[in-house]
Amino acid sequence: MPYANGPLHVGHLVEYIQTDIFVRFLRSIGEKAVYCCADDTHGTPIQISAEKEGIIPEELISRYHQQHLRDFTSFLIKFDSYYSTNSKENRYFSDLIFQRLKKKNLLYKKEVELSYCNKCKRFLPDRYIKGKCPKCNAPEQYGDVCEKCNAAYKTTDLIDPFCTVCSGTPSRKTSNHYFFKLSEFSDKLKEWFEQNKNLQPEITNYLKNWLKEGLNDWDISRDGPYFGFKIPDEENLYYYVWLDAPVGYISSFSNILDGDVNKAEKEWNSSRIIHFIGKDIIYFHFLFWPAMLLGAGFTLPENINVHGFLTVNKEKMSKSRGTFFTAEEFASKYNPEYLRFHYAKVLSRKLADIDLDFNDFRNSINNELVGNLGNFCYRVLSFTNKFLDSEVKEIDNNKELIDEINKKIENIKKSYNEINYNDALREILSISDLGNQYFQKNEPWKLIKEDKEKARKVVGLCINIVKNLSIIIEPILPNFSEKIQQQLGLENLRWKDIDFNYKDKKINTAEIITNKIEEIAEEEFPLNLKVAEIIEAKDHPSADKLYTLQLNLGAEKRQIVAGVKQVYSKEELEGKKIIIVSNLKPAKLRGIESNGMLLAAEADEKIKILFNDGKPGDNATFGKLKNSAKQIKYDEFAKLTIVVKDKKVTCNDHILTINGKPVEVDIKDNAQIH
Repeated sequence: MPYANGPLHVGHLVEYIQTDIFVRFLRSIGEKAVYCCADDTHGTPIQISAEKEGIIPEELISRYHQQHLRDFTSFLIKFDSYYSTNSKENRYFSDLIFQRLKKKNLLYKKEVELSYCNKCKRFLPDRYIKGKCPKCNAPEQYGDVCEKCNAAYKTTDLIDPFCTVCSGTPSRKTSNHYFFKLSEFSDKLKEWFEQNKNLQPEITNYLKNWLKEGLNDWDISRDGPYFGFKIPDEENLYYYVWLDAPVGYISSFSNILDGDVNKAEKEWNSSRIIHFIGKDIIYFHFLFWPAMLLGAGFTLPENINVHGFLTVNKEKMSKSRGTFFTAEEFASKYNPEYLRFHYAKVLSRKLADIDLDFNDFRNSINNELVGNLGNFCYRVLSFTNKFLDSEVKEIDNNKELIDEINKKIENIKKSYNEINYNDALREILSISDLGNQYFQKNEPWKLIKEDKEKARKVVGLCINIVKNLSIIIEPILPNFSEKIQQQLGLENLRWKDIDFNYKDKKINTAEIITNKIEEIAEEEFPLNLKVAEIIEAKDHPSADKLYTLQLNLGAEKRQIVAGVKQVYSKEELEGKKIIIVSNLKPAKLRGIESNGMLLAAEADEKIKILFNDGKPGDNATFGKLKNSAKQIKYDEFAKLTIVVKDKKVTCNDHILTINGKPVEVDIKDNAQIH
């Protein structure tokens, strides 16, 4: 469930597209399937974001709910219920599960030591504290689970922790919390893992190791202030978001049933439940969630399919490298169905990370989708329009080809069912290949002059291949499928309609559905400029004119050394937004490492830092010039001529902007930027 605290990006879309393909396939083969999801809406991050904007949390989550629905619709993701965890049904089921666990003596209260920020005057929830993972020592990890090694832990376990709001070092403070006896479910969970042959082997290996180490009881409450459901009969305790968030699966299902919670519980318990998740939340979905369901008397999922992380151009998504795309941005640049095609090509049953390599993406769309599948369908249909009066009469009874295609279709069905989309798509494209080869070999453009009836049979068989392709590609490319079927004068075909009996019909006008992606050459600027917020300014221990600055770049923290001490006091710098060269090779300045440098204008011994109102991590760009991802040396920066013109920062007449807004500085024209 996407967190209702920001827009969807292409990484989020992996599991929703993956699930949508599976649901469409199930329906095509005649299964009764419902696709449920919801915005994950609770927790302190939602509350703090709303406070910053001066609105209530309900307004914030409502805004993102609409944005998420818009983006899902753009990518042809069709839910039966896209709901919210901040619903009356979710409160009902959260309370119901809590009370059942309590009644079975599976909950208890105890005093715990928690991370507390004295500056922010609050207990720090998992997402508002970072530090080094206590298991693998990975830096910049949140306070609940490590994204690198998947270890779960408490906020107080973090090494060198810091508050993500103010960067202060937290202290420890005690509070009374509810705990769920997860430790009592070790044997039942082990039995479920071993008996459930649907689970991916890589996952069961993870789980066995966790069970070997022993399961700790789980803290399921959080202190206020907290945006979420208050625990019944408690003054200032709320359900931890990871308790009520997965309950959202059940409440979203109840939304299909018009909020009938009793019917929802009954039907949940008589249904096959399949989850699709990312590997960063394995611990919660394979331990906490099934233990809660077992304790409260709900049916366990039949399968939990896990996908790996998405990288872009073989690197972690990064705004600074220009490889971070929101769903909206991607849909504005490319046909959203092309992303469905690419994800299907790289998604399999394996727990492997997947890559959105744009060269591979473009080549795959141009050569496989457009050059193979799209070309074959248009070639056959347009030939029928042009030379056969749009009529399909007889069909060549080429048993060898038909048998080969039918065998491939069975393999495709098996691959879809096993969530091996890459195998399914490979076989679909091989069928299109076979059709192309058959068409080319029989040369109907020549046959039409020599033996028109034979030409009709050849093209008739190809038309049937096109029809069958429209059915088996539908889970991946629903729009493409629909348009092909419209050209055939058909609609809503399902797996049962796969045959070679389409004849004595008249087709509609053929149209090109897919187009190649053109390669756009972008002029690259050697710098990678980013907005950074100065968290703290300190005197350099070995230099009178230098400050050591701690910076927030949104997704990361950095330290730079800046020679502005004679111009700005520490108070004038802290909290301000600056622009830094983020791809500069790190260097030690008088013994202190500087990972980047800030930009300032200088003229007549006056220095003006390029303060701005951007957000930490935003790109600063010169016109349409693309920021470089390559690391550079200072000498390369020094070669550039960056000057002030009409209070704007320019380079070769390109104006420096942040989110389309020019960066202005109050200094005379031709002042140099250093």
